[in-house]
Amino acid sequence: MTAGKRRTAREMAVQMLYQSDLGGSALPHIFNTFDLTEYVNSEMAAEGKRRSEPDPVSENGEAVERAARARARKRAEDAFVYAQGLVRGVMENVERVDEMIRGQADHWRLERMPAVDRNVLRLAVYEMLYEKETPKLVVLDEAIELAKKFGSEQSGRFVNGLLDGLLKQHTFPGSLT
Repeated sequence: MTAGKRRTAREMAVQMLYQSDLGGSALPHIFNTFDLTEYVNSEMAAEGKRRSEPDPVSENGEAVERAARARARKRAEDAFVYAQGLVRGVMENVERVDEMIRGQADHWRLERMPAVDRNVLRLAVYEMLYEKETPKLVVLDEAIELAKKFGSEQSGRFVNGLLDGLLKQHTFPGSLT
């Protein structure tokens, strides 16, 4: 899976974890109701930017558009499948993941953390523990970006500090870089 699809999958995963955390919805319900439209449109926009020249208006215009939308939908669906695996992994290991976060979060109770930060941290700690093929510094960088995108102004710094502390105090499987 490409880096772009993994980033998209992580965004989806954070949204689904957030929904589960705050709404208490069961994972099958979350997976069945997740709307890929935003991601398909984003993929369509990215594909348009990748083209060196705009497609000329022609008889094939509609066919080209349908083919582009089908490719974008396929990329979003692939990312969604990966995201579901991440979410399942977090939920199956949430006790261990939360324990690690609690152990590193001086003066912060997990329940009092902003929900976005808590779920970005859960995803990142899960990946550091169980996704051996993903370099730990990539996980850290991605988590910071997710926290900045979905969290508050302070979320990126908070997530960075906590995950950096975990990386310094623990040995995780896989490579650092």
